[in-house]
Amino acid sequence: MEQTLGAFRGPDAPDLDELRTCVHCGICLPQCPTYRVLGEEMDSPRGRIYLMRAAAEGRIGLTPTFAHHLDLCLGCRACETACPSGVKFGSLLEATRIQLRRHGPPPRHRRLEDVILSVFPEPARLGVALAAFRLYRRSGLRRLVRATRVLRPFPRLAALEALLDDVPAAESLPPLIPARGTARGRVGLLTGCVQRHLYPGVNRDTARLLALAGYEVVVPRAQGCCGALELHAGRAEAFRSRARALAAAFPDDLDFVVANAAGCGSAMKEYGRWLPATAGFAARVRDVAEVLVEADLPLGPLPLTVTYHDACHLAHGQRVRQAPRALLRRIPGLTLVELGDSDLCCGSAGVYNLLEPALARELLALKVARIVETGARVVATGNPGCLLQIAQGCRQRGLDVTLVHPVELLARAVAVRAAGRRGASAPPSEASETD
Repeated sequence: MEQTLGAFRGPDAPDLDELRTCVHCGICLPQCPTYRVLGEEMDSPRGRIYLMRAAAEGRIGLTPTFAHHLDLCLGCRACETACPSGVKFGSLLEATRIQLRRHGPPPRHRRLEDVILSVFPEPARLGVALAAFRLYRRSGLRRLVRATRVLRPFPRLAALEALLDDVPAAESLPPLIPARGTARGRVGLLTGCVQRHLYPGVNRDTARLLALAGYEVVVPRAQGCCGALELHAGRAEAFRSRARALAAAFPDDLDFVVANAAGCGSAMKEYGRWLPATAGFAARVRDVAEVLVEADLPLGPLPLTVTYHDACHLAHGQRVRQAPRALLRRIPGLTLVELGDSDLCCGSAGVYNLLEPALARELLALKVARIVETGARVVATGNPGCLLQIAQGCRQRGLDVTLVHPVELLARAVAVRAAGRRGASAPPSEASETD
């Protein structure tokens, strides 16, 4: 017999006791990106928990209005960091979205979401799509499309077109990278979907730094998507399938499984909640900053002024804040300037910027304004979605700002140190580093 909890039915329903943990104090409201932009109670964490609890208690149904307020949530989990009661909003949101997917009204952007989720979590398909984009850009068609503004009536398609600037050449890593120096252990490296195609240098630098830190690095060929996008969209069965496959792709003798994409790492660390058989795998997942901060890397000087954006699922999902900053501060000559509202979502949030482009643009404008205040010409952040989103915002504002993953700066500093030992010339200036 199917279990029911008010409007929720079957497995994976939100936990009613967890919903009742919220004391409606409102401390989360100013930390919520959608509440800051919209000023609407039902688009705040407190309001959304009220809606979820009302549904769980049978006072309201899974209506289009209910779904709309849940759809507008970025899932950034800033409310979890702020909450004095420790409400696990992220898992409540994901459970509710699973219920909406199974029993509620069709998603407002169902067709677009279906297309996106048929491509982005599939590395091979994504590679083909990006190859087509590379041709579109280099053929001159992009200039024509922008000059004629033919995408203006299609804001979501326009958001996707504007998000990408260029697609780098593909790179592949060997399946095994030996440790250098004193051995510290054996780790696996998640290459990701977007990361492997749009930021292959981040994977390359991650592997080299881990090896330099004394880790033998295993890069399984069979690894696929982590399933984070499907989890956030309420597609529980697809998410569990990907989680099971990814966990099976990595050997059991690894000390850690290293992720360099905040959203992926956050989802992987929580596999055990959704699929208990993967709990052991989840316990070994670490963000790259958590691993490298324990190492003594040989770093040369980089005369750069850098600011750091806290990716939501690194700061709020994984609670990793200080390790990336500590690593950047170790680089001689680098000045780290704190970013105001550093943990306010930039509007990327997986594919939120494609499904809700108007609200995402407002959040991006807030983020770019804070970056301008720092005076930094380099912005570091640990998630590919944030790199894409913030880079787009800086381009549109005409800013001379470079977006990098922290491991890219660490790898540059290592290269400078190595060049210095070989008697090479002085490191490049800040201007040349960011051109």
